[in-house]
Amino acid sequence: QVQLVESGGGSVQAGGSLRLSCQASGNIASNACMAWFRQAPGQAREGITTIRHNGDTTYVDSVKGRFTISRDNAKNTLYLQMNSLKPEDTAMYYCAAAAGSYCPSREQGWYWGQGTQVTVSS
Repeated sequence: QVQLVESGGGSVQAGGSLRLSCQASGNIASNACMAWFRQAPGQAREGITTIRHNGDTTYVDSVKGRFTISRDNAKNTLYLQMNSLKPEDTAMYYCAAAAGSYCPSREQGWYWGQGTQVTVSS
């Protein structure tokens, strides 16, 4: 059993910043790939960034240069620093952890948190 608990969401004006955190616990692999996904109203959930245990990261183009994913392996905590937020970033943000070091390309391979809402007003 893997538990993921997100925090840090909220409402912010365009151009502002937020920092999301995700506390992982339970039977999570020490080298697990971790990620942030988001789901806007009426849209499918999309993966926006991943980070491997060694620190290698990936980002989708829409957040590249504005969002930064990081992890503290000693604390089993994942972070997402979001800067220069835009109204189109409004979504429920989900923390996800894989079963191992491989980052799954499909949703079925991830454990999920309950999500934290981010709302960006213009």
